[in-house]
Amino acid sequence: MINNNKNSIFRNISKTAAFASGVFLLSMATPVFAEDTAPDSSPVEVTLSYKADLIGNISGGLAKRGHHLDSLSLAADLDLDRLTGWSGGSAHLELLTNSGGAPNNSTGAAQGTDNIEVEGHYLRLYQAYVEQSLFDDRANVRIGFSDLSGEFATADSSGWLVGPAFGMGPDFGGGGPGASAYPSTSFGARIWHQLGENGYAQVAATNARTGVPGDHDGADFSFDDGALFVAEAGWTGRGKLAIGAWAYGDRQPDLRDTNSAGDPVSRSSHGVYGVVEQPLHEATDTHGALTAFARIGASDGKTGDLKGSLQAGLTLEPALTSRPDSALSFGVSHLVFSDGYLDNGQDAGLDLSGSETVWELTYSDLITDHVRLQPDIQYVRRPSGDHSIKDAVVVGLRLSVEF
Repeated sequence: MINNNKNSIFRNISKTAAFASGVFLLSMATPVFAEDTAPDSSPVEVTLSYKADLIGNISGGLAKRGHHLDSLSLAADLDLDRLTGWSGGSAHLELLTNSGGAPNNSTGAAQGTDNIEVEGHYLRLYQAYVEQSLFDDRANVRIGFSDLSGEFATADSSGWLVGPAFGMGPDFGGGGPGASAYPSTSFGARIWHQLGENGYAQVAATNARTGVPGDHDGADFSFDDGALFVAEAGWTGRGKLAIGAWAYGDRQPDLRDTNSAGDPVSRSSHGVYGVVEQPLHEATDTHGALTAFARIGASDGKTGDLKGSLQAGLTLEPALTSRPDSALSFGVSHLVFSDGYLDNGQDAGLDLSGSETVWELTYSDLITDHVRLQPDIQYVRRPSGDHSIKDAVVVGLRLSVEF
């Protein structure tokens, strides 16, 4: 079985290497349109981006297996002022389609393994919203289907890491139907306002049930599951400091406790988080800019599998002064499981620990104007907190193409 899995990994490596070579040669012959015209030459900006990952669990976990998965996105940003005369108006439309394997079925990690892995492989309308700028761009209002993970609880310098936990925090919205995030968002609204020179505050309310056109159940506008509310305040100067909170409007079922009728007790599902991002060294002729980031989150611990998480790391850009578009990033993500999750596991005969930790190291480099390669390695300590699952070692290669 192990030999077959190794052969599968090698076949996937050969397939991705051949694909990468073809894209590299194509990109070398493709005109660079972005440099040929001014950035504001058109009221409609179209972006095509593609990511292909070859990723495999080579030790421990649930199975030694290689996976190939990809993500294709077509986005358009519209300047409604120039198109229709709508002063301060803009719109964003984005189509998304994914295919490939499920690497987390091999690692068994509670926080996921690859941030482009999805459960359903089909074309969907990932984001579609309009935005109105107010008060000389000191405020804006967004309405539609929008990814909250790009707006709340974010540390930009963690964006190179492949692990999903470095995007939206694993405990964010975990005690309810689901937060509006990749790959299926939900309908809602977000208001952002600048405070002073570097401060800001923002709030959002979205449908607690995710779903967009293209999903099996389509888009949901009923709000039958209530809404998810998020609020954040922060400061962005030389670095970032932010605190935030989220809560579901409808009460959610407790993981363990039941009432006299045997039904789960309904509880408030909520959480808080904090984000710190701090430059440690500015870029010079001899070394790149080094930035540290950290995010901590905590939830009620009664309605979800997690009661807290911590992500932290360092990013060096450029990683090599001779490679101005390179980046090196290291991160660690630590989950703390809720008592309900542990008790349910014990009832099922599992031997669980209270936490799971993932370490990740990744290097990314732009090899042509449009193509980027990114080798990646992860070490998963105690996947899903299960003592019966050996620690996993994951290696991967990401190919990104953008026009």
